[in-house]
Amino acid sequence: MNEKKLAGEKAAAYVQDGMVVGLGTGSTVYFTLLKLAERVKEGLMIKGIPTSKETEAIAIEHGIPLIALQDVSSIDLTIDGADELNDDLTLIKGGGGALLREKIIAYHSTHMIVVADSNKSVSKLGTFPLPVEIVPFGYNKTVQSLEKLGCRVVIRNNASSPFLTDNGNYIVDCSFGEIPYPSTLHDKINQIPGVVDNGLFIGYANKAIVGQENDITFIEN
Repeated sequence: MNEKKLAGEKAAAYVQDGMVVGLGTGSTVYFTLLKLAERVKEGLMIKGIPTSKETEAIAIEHGIPLIALQDVSSIDLTIDGADELNDDLTLIKGGGGALLREKIIAYHSTHMIVVADSNKSVSKLGTFPLPVEIVPFGYNKTVQSLEKLGCRVVIRNNASSPFLTDNGNYIVDCSFGEIPYPSTLHDKINQIPGVVDNGLFIGYANKAIVGQENDITFIEN
């Protein structure tokens, strides 16, 4: 059984009538979006706030009603994926390049559910390189400052030019190895001028739904 499909569809069951829902980005959340679209056709009344232009396009294609973040007072539930998550529900996100919008929407959400396949659940964060969104101006200096924190930095490319986020910024992928103190690293990275934000999500998620072969497991705070 497809672990991503198992997790993504299960998360859609937590969406209730009348909710404002943050719609995450990525291959596992894709199955959540498809299931939500089915429920909308069956009469579910929700408003979705997409975390990326990619998700926005999927939602529009499948008939999920959308609303702008500035037009709501809060978000009831966000469902999003993760590149890595540990038992404390600390996440590494940004593999899809949407970490900033994902973090903004998570911050304004009452609850957040993470959906993932079993490969994303780890005891220690850091095997997956940490994405960091940086502004293009002086980006080489920002990269040098990041390297001083002890990581190898790779500028993410799209064909022959740097990958651009929906916000017009660059993404650099930082290989630190094991990350024993995520909060400390998060703060050190975000203190560097030129850094917009990084893919460490600490204290946002309330629950993770992880696909496990033919079943699912839950991690909860």
